[in-house]
Amino acid sequence: MTDSLQDRIASVDAQHGVLVGGRRLPGSLGTFDVEDPADKSVIARVANGGVAEATAAVDAAAAAATDWAAISLRQRSEILYRAFELIRGEVDGLAALICAENGKSIADARAEVTYAAEFFRWYAEEAVRTQGTYGPAPAGGVRTVVTRRPVGIAALVTPWNFPAAMAARKIAPALAAGCTVVLKPAAETPLTALAIARLLARAGVPDGVINVVPTLEAGEVVRTWLEDDRVRKLSFTGSTGVGRLLLHQAADRVLNASMELGGNAPFVVTEDADLTAAVDGAMIAKFRGGGQACTAANRFYVHADVADEFVRLFAERIETLVVGPGSNPATAIGPLINGRSVEKVAAMVDDAIAGGARVAAQAAVPAELGGYFHAPTLLVDVAPDASVVREEIFGPVAPVVTWRDENELVGLVNGTEMGLSAYLYARDLKRALQLAERIEAGMIGINRGLVSDPSAPFGGLKQSGLGREGAREGLAEYEEIQYFSVDWSE
Repeated sequence: MTDSLQDRIASVDAQHGVLVGGRRLPGSLGTFDVEDPADKSVIARVANGGVAEATAAVDAAAAAATDWAAISLRQRSEILYRAFELIRGEVDGLAALICAENGKSIADARAEVTYAAEFFRWYAEEAVRTQGTYGPAPAGGVRTVVTRRPVGIAALVTPWNFPAAMAARKIAPALAAGCTVVLKPAAETPLTALAIARLLARAGVPDGVINVVPTLEAGEVVRTWLEDDRVRKLSFTGSTGVGRLLLHQAADRVLNASMELGGNAPFVVTEDADLTAAVDGAMIAKFRGGGQACTAANRFYVHADVADEFVRLFAERIETLVVGPGSNPATAIGPLINGRSVEKVAAMVDDAIAGGARVAAQAAVPAELGGYFHAPTLLVDVAPDASVVREEIFGPVAPVVTWRDENELVGLVNGTEMGLSAYLYARDLKRALQLAERIEAGMIGINRGLVSDPSAPFGGLKQSGLGREGAREGLAEYEEIQYFSVDWSE
């Protein structure tokens, strides 16, 4: 660990990482270790909050709620814009934290921080774009005024794979709408969230508007929030299995809930696709963050007429990938987050090979690496029902299935309970759009390998989630519609 990284971690003061009402506190449950997945070393000990801290966080959010909801939209906007500027000014430092606790390459980490900052800029602009209506009721004698108000205290639960971007994508619209928040970052990656909370305080966010509870007792902390009558919103990003459990809990209080859950993104290549462009997109869609993204291309459906050439070009690119610690500027693929992830990905590859698949290409993993690494792998002759196709991989493995009949392709693409994202490459744009309309996914990249944008509504269909993040739709998730019926009789 470099001296500059040690200083950056020390500045977070992780052992006093519970943030409640502007105060930094130790955890009542002691501390927990945060590992660097590249070498398994402990890089920080973080305050482990529990039910007491969870309740105190809601107390602080409730105390700050009235004043925060009452400040002018322009004031909120200016604070959010200052947050954007501060995060943009700390790209290198925040990226170093992400590399250390998450393991992704420094290039991917910098891109994530830049993306995270953009949510604060976008919602700084959206905060002042109010929506409402005024007009006569059709029957006469009444004027109807429709307005929006903050939903209330929002409980935010974020994952480890994008520790800056997922926090920003929830915090920025919540604050823009006038909500106060309680945040539980993933135990694997709490340092980035704590660093962002410090920057938001510098930007002028009042004490108590943002409260953070790192914890190993995620179930107890989140349950405490969901059972508290003052909490009116849950926004969760994570697995579909955990999302189902939280929805059951939220149902008891008819709690407003947004869910960004699992994915199983198809990557479709038609016979007329630009194969060079398709491979460029595949490298982004599959290997950004080492494949540990809910939007990652999970299964590749390539038309049989172009499959050999696509595989050849894709294999050449995969074999050049540099695997290593994310802090090394030459690294393209860092480690997976933990040992369980390595075991899961390896088991999926073994299962595919046992079913007749073969390895068409692999990047080299240096023998001296001691962390949680798995080789970037290209599989061909994969059975359509292999686990590596049916289940979300969350790792750097690309299975290729060939197709000829478009109707059969659509059946394969849609034959999953997930519907978050998809990718489609075709030169004929009309055909691409017609095919895209048949795909059951909330986001489809057409001739590009990236779908995320702060100005676009991020979210999925089927069991990939509820609601949207980003764009105007993301702000609406933290607002309630209210209308006034005003007597206007003569």
